[in-house]
Amino acid sequence: MSDLTTKVTFADGHEMPLQGLGLYKVTSQAELTGVVQSAWESGYRLFDTAQMYKNEGMLGAAIKELSLPRDEMFVTTKIAEANQGYDATLASVETSLRELDMDYVDLLLVHWPLHQHFFETWRAFERLKDEGLVKSIGTSNYGMVHLQYLATKANEQPVVNQVENHPHLTQDALLQYHRDNQIVTQAWAPLGRGSVLAEPVIVEIAAKYQKSPAQVVLRWHVQRGTSIIPKSSRPERVVENGNVYDFALTDEEMAMITGLNKFERISQEPEQVYERGAQYPH
Repeated sequence: MSDLTTKVTFADGHEMPLQGLGLYKVTSQAELTGVVQSAWESGYRLFDTAQMYKNEGMLGAAIKELSLPRDEMFVTTKIAEANQGYDATLASVETSLRELDMDYVDLLLVHWPLHQHFFETWRAFERLKDEGLVKSIGTSNYGMVHLQYLATKANEQPVVNQVENHPHLTQDALLQYHRDNQIVTQAWAPLGRGSVLAEPVIVEIAAKYQKSPAQVVLRWHVQRGTSIIPKSSRPERVVENGNVYDFALTDEEMAMITGLNKFERISQEPEQVYERGAQYPH
């Protein structure tokens, strides 16, 4: 059965681990170094940061302190709204690489779609890939309409779209669009920031398999073919989140969990962010 070494192949030929560690809201160097160490020792190789998280430098320092081999890891970062636009994107990636103490990142994402910088930011992404400063380029929080609009001018399509996705927001139509267009779905907040874990259906399935509700939900994602980056600052939780490859949900159980969809978002509606030209405050 698959495990944390399982990878997905992008449309551009590069590979990414199916599961990784999200570093959102990990803001202490000691905490970040500790959680990265635990993740690495348990088999994680994908680490997801962003300019907005203000911990790129901490991740770089942790990797250096732990002497982790760069060629064995996959690092994602994202361009903040304030750094979008052609020149600003190019400059901000140079800053991110200095913070991370790396020559390249494996995956660069546009954090949110913004109308005023929509195409020029992507043009900068294509240049950064051509120059080898990023291996693959993608998007985050793009709706289907944003992906379709981008395709009208892009020379290269995003290989990943990282979106809010959990049993209360299953995004079935968007995930199908991704599959039809060779875009990998990566779920942020795959556990709905805990909001789905008390659902009786999930609790019952967890008891059956002697797993935690979180492990059941993460297994649901994996069986849907969705990449996951659950965040945690607790080493024991990181290890638990990775132990989802020794059991399988039935088709009926998968359907029951998918049936919990409420179209409920934790964060903002991407179209509103696109129109307003900013996300925060929210």
